[in-house]
Amino acid sequence: MRWFVIFSMFTVITVPARAAGRAECRSVPSKILGRSVPYCALLPPSYDSSAARRYPVLYFLHGLGENEQVLLNSGGWNLVQDYWDQKSTGEFVIVTPAADRSFYINSKDGRVRYEDFFIREFLPFIESHYRIRADRAHRGISGVSMGGYGSLRFGFRYPQLFGSVSAHSAALIEHLPHVQFGGANAGILSSALGTAFGKPFDPAFWDRESPFTVARNGPKPIGMKIYFDCGTEDDYGFNRGAAAFDKLLTARGIPHEFHLYAGGHDEAYVAQHLQASLAFHSRAFGEISK
Repeated sequence: MRWFVIFSMFTVITVPARAAGRAECRSVPSKILGRSVPYCALLPPSYDSSAARRYPVLYFLHGLGENEQVLLNSGGWNLVQDYWDQKSTGEFVIVTPAADRSFYINSKDGRVRYEDFFIREFLPFIESHYRIRADRAHRGISGVSMGGYGSLRFGFRYPQLFGSVSAHSAALIEHLPHVQFGGANAGILSSALGTAFGKPFDPAFWDRESPFTVARNGPKPIGMKIYFDCGTEDDYGFNRGAAAFDKLLTARGIPHEFHLYAGGHDEAYVAQHLQASLAFHSRAFGEISK
């Protein structure tokens, strides 16, 4: 263990240094996407010193306009280390892959099969290259905004893979606005969302891929633990979508935890509530009891 020594005029005080984890950013070769995909892995404090120990894993999906370094660039990494230091979060590996504007789906034109990459290539790669307990009970998924859309969709589409799922400010829209999707509106949507849902934007494909559709029509995710929250002043109105998703799960008798908190759609909101979701996964993994 490393120690810091603090000198004063009269005393020498020796205090334990912070137990630090480490982050590493690498890439995964993908035959499905035809390129390498960057990712960052946050490794807990004991990862290097406990060579025989295997860890739960949380896949953390970034939002639109972000990348695999979202936790490193936003200050989230410092928060995670604080939680480990305070033992308010259990020790598990956190992995964020780059996803561009894919929305974590297979694009309508079939050119970007991100969902296939994530399930068939990324998960097996990570879980064979790190000391991970590769089973449902110790595999969770989380995300913010576009990443929240992706985490909820993955959780309900592949409940056999994920034992816990969470989301902050997920890009949830129960019903698209009744507007014409051609011309200028299509250009605006393509600029905002990219081409994952078609070019021009295809509302029928959006509805087909929606977490609402997956959760409504799929089997109940028996035993999967679910948490999501959103700001009451969300800039994109995702709070209304989150409330509708809560009603859908309640109507289907699917246990879950849902919160609306004061706040908008920004880093400050996520920073305020990140500990809640990490503690949620810690309990699901059996790393902390409360």
